[in-house]
Amino acid sequence: MKTPLLTVALVVAVPAFALGEEDVRARLLGAMESELARSIEKLQLKEYEAPYFIAYQIKDEQVRQVSGRYGAVFSDHALRDRRLGVDVRVGSYELDNSGGDPLELFDLAELNSYEVRKDAPLDDDPRALRNALWLVTDEKYKAALAAYLKKKGKRVYEVDAEERTASFSREKPSRFVQPPEPFTWDSQRAGRTVREVGELFKRHPEVFDSDVKVEARKEVRYFASSEGGALVTEATRYAVHVQAVTRAVDGQLLENSRDYYASTEAGLPKLEEIKRETAQMISELRALRTAPVIDPYTGPAILAPRAAGVLFHEVVGHRLEGDRQENDKEGRTFKGQVGGQVLPAFLSIVDDPTLGALGGRSLNGFYRYDDEGVPAQRVELVRDGKLQGFLMSRKPVKGSAGSNGHGRAQANRPPMSRMANLVVESTRQVGYDKLKRMLVEEARRQKKPYALIIEDIAGGNTNTSTYGYQAFKGIPRLVYRVDAKTGREELVRGVEMVGTPLTTINKVTATGDAPGVFNGFCGAESGYVPVSAVAPAMLIAELELQRSARANERPPLLPSPWAVEEPEPGEGKAAVPAKAP
Repeated sequence: MKTPLLTVALVVAVPAFALGEEDVRARLLGAMESELARSIEKLQLKEYEAPYFIAYQIKDEQVRQVSGRYGAVFSDHALRDRRLGVDVRVGSYELDNSGGDPLELFDLAELNSYEVRKDAPLDDDPRALRNALWLVTDEKYKAALAAYLKKKGKRVYEVDAEERTASFSREKPSRFVQPPEPFTWDSQRAGRTVREVGELFKRHPEVFDSDVKVEARKEVRYFASSEGGALVTEATRYAVHVQAVTRAVDGQLLENSRDYYASTEAGLPKLEEIKRETAQMISELRALRTAPVIDPYTGPAILAPRAAGVLFHEVVGHRLEGDRQENDKEGRTFKGQVGGQVLPAFLSIVDDPTLGALGGRSLNGFYRYDDEGVPAQRVELVRDGKLQGFLMSRKPVKGSAGSNGHGRAQANRPPMSRMANLVVESTRQVGYDKLKRMLVEEARRQKKPYALIIEDIAGGNTNTSTYGYQAFKGIPRLVYRVDAKTGREELVRGVEMVGTPLTTINKVTATGDAPGVFNGFCGAESGYVPVSAVAPAMLIAELELQRSARANERPPLLPSPWAVEEPEPGEGKAAVPAKAP
């Protein structure tokens, strides 16, 4: 449901806070617990098992957003949405309906002819909420019961495993209600940012399209379970996104962006800082247009901190998510290796969702309780290169029976173990100048004419399944070629990082001494969740880069009318096109 933005005051707070939001939260949580108690007591199909566990979750999201192009606002809107998540389990903690591929458990002919909607009322009406929960619970129970019976039947044909892991871990229920905080939104500031930052592109028509977006999101999460868990938590995130595209002289599409995140509106950078960095981004794009394309490369490289963080997120982090360790469709790179050497001895990794900020920068992966109601916990994953454990949801794996608060999901998707704030630490640190000298020395040792520095990265992806190669790919934005004889740096383009995980991470030989933060969102089976990666710069003795896809397309044929000097009203001057790039 869309509602108009309030602009009567410079800064507007969401009205619910002023109208007794604490009472609203107590009333909604009470309605959830009442329907939960009724379902766990009475919901049962005759002659079949009743649910042994039920959990309800509501995610109430408010969004304020202003975005635009060409120095003008294109979109200014507010959105309010409440989504229901219902988890119904049949069987027992040892064996229940969870897991497996839904297409294996159901025949298409057995799917329901009507799918219940999974939204909750925006009105704080307990009866309407209970009715919405009742209908979803009924659907989920029937599906859970059918899945449980098929799962038991499937075991008739399977060889008994030496040791079966349980389906669901037993956890101490948590009860916590976070006091409400005001959700401020300065619409005038947002509009000014969109217009003034967008105007910077006017002087550079070769950067033919751009987008500036300012947004604020507040999510209030309600959680209740039949074990006695009851939570109300909230998370607020402000962001500014600046993105632009151009084409190289040979037609390759080039993209660059800047992203800023903060937990408060005041925590966002000042407008002048955003404008300075946008000007730098434009300079990078203009330089990339005429930068030489390099051939596929294998050799030494330095990854700047943000690029190193993304590499470890993709290469290591996803393979340490516990849910993947018991799935025979996953590659399970690190299964059975707890205590073994998996990284160079000078590297350690932790994942800590309790970290709200680092070095003055907000971390996207912060939260208090995960989506299964378990408290967020700092987890030591790798110490001195040796594997210590996995990121755990309530799905046990061999050797790790309990959750460590990493069951996460977008909206109302089923949670699974996911990263939060992945932090890479090193005991072999050197200053950046020395790291670059080591890079050049390594290139000479390998008799390479040049080495590479990957200064920035757009993101990456990885394949962890058995149906494909165990590989990863990173998408660099800024790559510099470093001459092995002179050390001179030259901007280049046209390549992507690729490789196999274990080979690549064990080629790290040293790191810088200043960690950097990559904030973003990570997509996986349970949806997109906010994450951070913290790492120092890294020297990798051997990194492989392949040629990126390149479409040789023409830029727009006519000059941009926005970048053409228009006459003042009444002057009658002819329009003068801007200088050609």
